[in-house]
Amino acid sequence: MNDMQQTIINAFNFRHATKRFDSNKKVSESDFNTILEAGRLSPSSLGLEPWKFVVIQNREIRNKLKEISWGAQGQLDTASYFVIILARKNVTSKSPFVQHMIREIKQYSEESIPATEVKFDNFQTNFHINDSEYTLLEWAKKQTYIALGNMMTSAALLNIDSCPIEGFDLDAVTQFLIEENIMDAAHFAPSVMVAFGYRESDSKEKVRQPQSHVVEWVE
Repeated sequence: MNDMQQTIINAFNFRHATKRFDSNKKVSESDFNTILEAGRLSPSSLGLEPWKFVVIQNREIRNKLKEISWGAQGQLDTASYFVIILARKNVTSKSPFVQHMIREIKQYSEESIPATEVKFDNFQTNFHINDSEYTLLEWAKKQTYIALGNMMTSAALLNIDSCPIEGFDLDAVTQFLIEENIMDAAHFAPSVMVAFGYRESDSKEKVRQPQSHVVEWVE
């Protein structure tokens, strides 16, 4: 195993779901920006980036979130940075967001746009993504987990701890983000939370199934 391979494996062994962080040790702005960039630069289906990263640093907001986020009690109190990843709703070829992406961000030529729209429509139809608003949102949420994984891996490579969090009342958090003017519910919905910081205490040794149990080769 070469040095780079060992660095990657070490990072994955280092990473664990940190329940409480050392509140006296703060992740630097530079390191956290690197983590955010790892999320921003992550791949997504059709390259549409259907996500938004909301960094919750306000102590009052964090305290209110604790009341409706049972899986984030220790993290909300102690994390250097706490992020709610939002998934974008109704990502279809004719939606204003997709039109913005293909015209202003990706800058496709006008003559190529009709074929691109057909490609998007066919893909979403074949995978039953555009069956309903629900299936569209679930598809977008899947994309946010790609960014989530890359953010946590990047943190581990920087020796920074993290914890992905699904332990929250989805309806209550949705309503709370609306009431606090943090989220526009016409365009976004909460997908997952993630906290970053430095562990308060040592973690247990990582336990996973052996590779032979989870990998099957077809040759």
